[in-house]
Parts: sequence; structure tokens; C-alpha cells
Amino acid sequence: MMQPLMPMLGRPASRMIVSQRLRHSIWARSTSCFTLPSQCSRTISSTSTIVSALNYRYKVSITTSRFLHIHTASQICQVRTMATEKIPDRYKLVFFVPHTHLDVCKDAIFATGAGTFPGGKYSKCCFQSPGTGQFLPGEGANPAIGSVGDVEYVDEMKVEIMCLGRSIMLQAVEALVKAHPYEEVAYEVYKMENV
Repeated sequence: MMQPLMPMLGRPASRMIVSQRLRHSIWARSTSCFTLPSQCSRTISSTSTIVSALNYRYKVSITTSRFLHIHTASQICQVRTMATEKIPDRYKLVFFVPHTHLDVCKDAIFATGAGTFPGGKYSKCCFQSPGTGQFLPGEGANPAIGSVGDVEYVDEMKVEIMCLGRSIMLQAVEALVKAHPYEEVAYEVYKMENV
């Protein structure tokens, strides 16, 4: 357990104790997107210096003390955790569908359990954005929209849905193919990192 950081400003009455919560906030922020004001950039120039200062390896300057005094815990980003401890394998299903069949396809996929976050507090979750799809039906094609030999442009929706577990992902893809109006369904599946 780390000791509380106590920069000295010259007199015992000027001591400032930084709580453990604030120290963790500073450390978490420093490892990713930590930015210091210009007056502190010479005093603290790297993540290792911040961590070392927090471990009493280096003396903390007056400038640093002022920085810590000014930037309270409410001003420094807090680390949040997901609702569940263990995250199962997750997959991202991305597909493109004409607006007329958007709800039909989403409902079929949601019925498989896809679109649910770990813990089950949120379900039917997805992201969708509009765009224009393009395709040219060739010889032997039976297009639901357009005709063979003509380039077709269709207003479509791009939908992204998270699937928890490989079996849910496979069921979601099967449900999508059955509900989708196109002869050849455009979809992509990505395995997500568990971080």
C-alpha cells in the first residue's frame, strides 16, 4: 500500500495530504492522457517522474504542490470499471440493411440474445448510422433491389451489435441472413479484445 503524498511548502502548517483516491486518479491519468499546465512541465516531465514522486523517490517541488492543490479529485478523470468482473468473449457484428428491413433484422438478432451487455442490465443495444450502399448484380444474380447489369445505389443503415460468446454470435449471423432481404448479405464479424 502506497504512503500518502505529503509535499512540504516550507512550514508544517503548509502540508497537503493527497488522499489515496486522488493519488490513484493522478496515476491512472498519467499513464494515458495526463497533461500538465505549462508552469509544471519543467518540474514533472514524464510518467515515471509522477509515479516516482508518488512513491517518495523524488522530492516534490513547490510547483507540483501547487498543481496538486489546484487540481482536486473532481477535476481529474476518475477510473470507472464495468459492471461485471469477468468479461466473456465478445464479438462485434456489423451489417448493412435497407431502411425498410432495419427493424426486422434488428429484432431477429436481438431475439438470439445479441446486443446484451455483460450482467444483463442493458439489452437491445446497437449503434446505427445511415449511408449509401452500391452494388452491380451480375449474370445469374437475383437481386431484391435493382436489375442485372445496372449499378444500384440504396439508402442503407450500418448497424453494429455486440454478441457475448461465440454461440450467440453464430446464432445472430444465422438470424440476420434469414431476416435480411438481400440474396447476398453484407456483414462482418470482429472478435473484440477483453480489456
